Amino acid sequence: MRDEICLAGNFAHFHGRKFPCSLGRGGIRVDKREGDGATPKGIFRLGKILFRPDRIDSTGLIGAQPIRRFDIWSDDPNDPRYNQFVPFGVPYSWSHERLWRSDHLYDLIIPVDYNLRNPIAGAGSAIFIHAWRAPRCPTEGCIAFSRHDLLWIARRVTKDTRLIVPDPMNALDSVG
Repeated sequence: MRDEICLAGNFAHFHGRKFPCSLGRGGIRVDKREGDGATPKGIFRLGKILFRPDRIDSTGLIGAQPIRRFDIWSDDPNDPRYNQFVPFGVPYSWSHERLWRSDHLYDLIIPVDYNLRNPIAGAGSAIFIHAWRAPRCPTEGCIAFSRHDLLWIARRVTKDTRLIVPDPMNALDSVG
């Protein structure tokens, strides 16, 4: 069995199971840009799982890192730390996403290795796998699952797991 999370429409296939998911409000795009609300097309590695220790039991989350109250993720194309995790980032003058949120969307997040290594300013940032706001409610470009499914997936993710986001307009684009 390949260690791949393969998207197909509003579903993801992983370890022989099929999960409903939400994608970006801007659809899937090859030419992703900051703020377009699109989920990037491609094949991506996954980063270290981040979780809220006051809300998530980390049992079975291999190598997971707790989120602290002031941890952030830079989403400002002008920031030298663009599209990077910034630990304990207060005060921080650049635009950013707070990872410690009052809602439950980021109780557990898995960063997607999109535009992370040598990031291109404006090409998009903060693409995560996280919990959805409501079933099939569009995201700002991330991939979202029910909390239950997200935990099931996260407990099976390894350093070799890949995320495959195919082009929905290309019937020849295979998802494995």
